[in-house]
Amino acid sequence: MQKKILLTDCPDAKGLIAKITNICFKHQLNVTKNDEFVDREQGRFFMRTALEGNFNDATLLEDLDMALPEGAERRLVASGRKRLVLMVTRESHCLGDILIKCYAGALDAEIAAVIGNHPDLGALVEKFDIPFHCLPAEGLDRTRHEAQVIALVDEYRPDYLVLAKYMRVLTPDFVTRYRRRIVNIHHSFLPAFVGARPYQQAFMRGVKIIGATAHFVTDDLDEGPIIEQDITRVDHGHSAADMAAAGRDVEKLVLSRALELLLQERVFIHGNKTVVFK
Repeated sequence: MQKKILLTDCPDAKGLIAKITNICFKHQLNVTKNDEFVDREQGRFFMRTALEGNFNDATLLEDLDMALPEGAERRLVASGRKRLVLMVTRESHCLGDILIKCYAGALDAEIAAVIGNHPDLGALVEKFDIPFHCLPAEGLDRTRHEAQVIALVDEYRPDYLVLAKYMRVLTPDFVTRYRRRIVNIHHSFLPAFVGARPYQQAFMRGVKIIGATAHFVTDDLDEGPIIEQDITRVDHGHSAADMAAAGRDVEKLVLSRALELLLQERVFIHGNKTVVFK
């Protein structure tokens, strides 16, 4: 008995749920979970269908193509463990959280490797028997450094690249190469306080909440489609350093929740927004 997930993204029309589920029934597939959403402003329909049975992928997709409206996108993906490559600089809290959760099975992923531009986190990674590669950027322009990173990433063939506090801006060529596959954690409740030193910015503004945002990486700095967010409360007694300390706890929780959603194929990208089935 195989388990797969059917992801449908198409113009909205009457009877789509019935059409899709009837085709699944025709193929003797059992629907174990179904979620759907209609963006009425854009006239777009989204559906995530968890299936089990014996699959003939090509025939199933052909039948769906004949039933769905023009402009439909559909994917049939296997349930199961995905591969991650993590990219880091010097901060350990997000990296450590992901390492522990993958080790314990709380995240259903294989960490294929960790790539850092400083050696600081190598000893932590090696405790989990995972390859750590240090690729210093000093003395290299961004393109030459990224060429080294790309060579390593492509060797491991990950499903997703996770920027677990990787404190370098990526070039458009790098982002395009791994389009919709790079996930970043930003230490701010976007769209507020983009770029560097957001906790100092928040402190200067006198905010009462701080947060973190996990999002897909695009060419626009810290403006990619948002996957997950959360906040914690602060007050006038918190210094910028206090805010940063509180923010680290939020960052690791938000990033791990975003990864869980992606690993379970619960995220649709829709323009610069997401539809997330929780």
